[in-house]
Amino acid sequence: GILQHPDGTVLKQLQPPPRGPREQEFYNKVYDPDCCDHILLELRKFLPKYFGVWSPPTAPNDTYLKLEDVTRNFNKPCIMDVKIGQKSYDPYASVEKIQQQVSKYPLMEEIGFLVLGMRVYHVSSDSYEMQNQHYGRSLTRETVKDGISKFFHSGYCLRKDVVAASIQKIEKILEWFEGQTQLNFYASSLLIVYEGSCQATTVRLSDVTLMEKRGVPKGLLSGGEVLEYNNNIHVINSTENGKIEASVSKGLSKFYALHKKACSKRHHSQLSLKVENLEQGNVWKSSTCIAQEHLNGNVLPQLEKVFCHMPAETKESANVDVRMIDFAHVFPSNTKDEGYIYGLKNLITVLQNILDN
Repeated sequence: GILQHPDGTVLKQLQPPPRGPREQEFYNKVYDPDCCDHILLELRKFLPKYFGVWSPPTAPNDTYLKLEDVTRNFNKPCIMDVKIGQKSYDPYASVEKIQQQVSKYPLMEEIGFLVLGMRVYHVSSDSYEMQNQHYGRSLTRETVKDGISKFFHSGYCLRKDVVAASIQKIEKILEWFEGQTQLNFYASSLLIVYEGSCQATTVRLSDVTLMEKRGVPKGLLSGGEVLEYNNNIHVINSTENGKIEASVSKGLSKFYALHKKACSKRHHSQLSLKVENLEQGNVWKSSTCIAQEHLNGNVLPQLEKVFCHMPAETKESANVDVRMIDFAHVFPSNTKDEGYIYGLKNLITVLQNILDN
């Protein structure tokens, strides 16, 4: 498995020959300090950074590839490993090896990719759901879309912002493949990572009540309830039973976007957002009343249900990363890698169907 180095990198043990040396040679070639091949220099954008090889002092004969930890900057990383291509065996594989690989997932040639595993953070339960390669191999042409969409579900809703951002990043990789005829990749994967926590979308009561009131007065209601106003949300805080009730109107879409961008430490009054594309007939058709007992100052669990259905175009900064990994079967070529291109296009089509439907 992958090990963690104290300096924050990850360690992948070198596989036995010829796979291990071939993967090391690939990284050395791409990350050669003297490399001036624009194809390889462009490829670096889509790989984890490579820091050479490493051996533990206690076992100098064990060699590890020292690589960037792609998940390091994520709080609750959701991770999916997808093997790409119509063939999971290389041109030099034996007949036995070919039969073995084909039998593992006979639909590989038709679908063009295989989910090797996923780990999804569910906000609702503050826990991870895990799926292994057996889950991916159980997916058929009819169920693959629903199987992939599970990775983008937070427990409350489908993260369409993440789906849209993933498509954009995969399209960049596809663009690279369409323009190169140097290398063919077999049994290589895409690692898709996104932030599963709601830090970027959290709306807490303290954030609401501490926002600038812009001179709008607040008044006392019967029973000791304090009604606080701002331009977007009205919060009634009952001092008697701890009940929090928020009336969410169309203006909340602006509030959500401003709050999200406020993470950059700019004041919300300095920001602007186009909201013309909101689905007027869907989520914002009418005001929504949200009520939950004893939220301890956090209205996120109910508001999350509303926010997650906002159109993807209003969520511009989803924290998503897509990298290519596993290069034990990369070979020189003088043609386009049609198998890998086929897999990327099919994966993009599935993701687009998830987004559209």
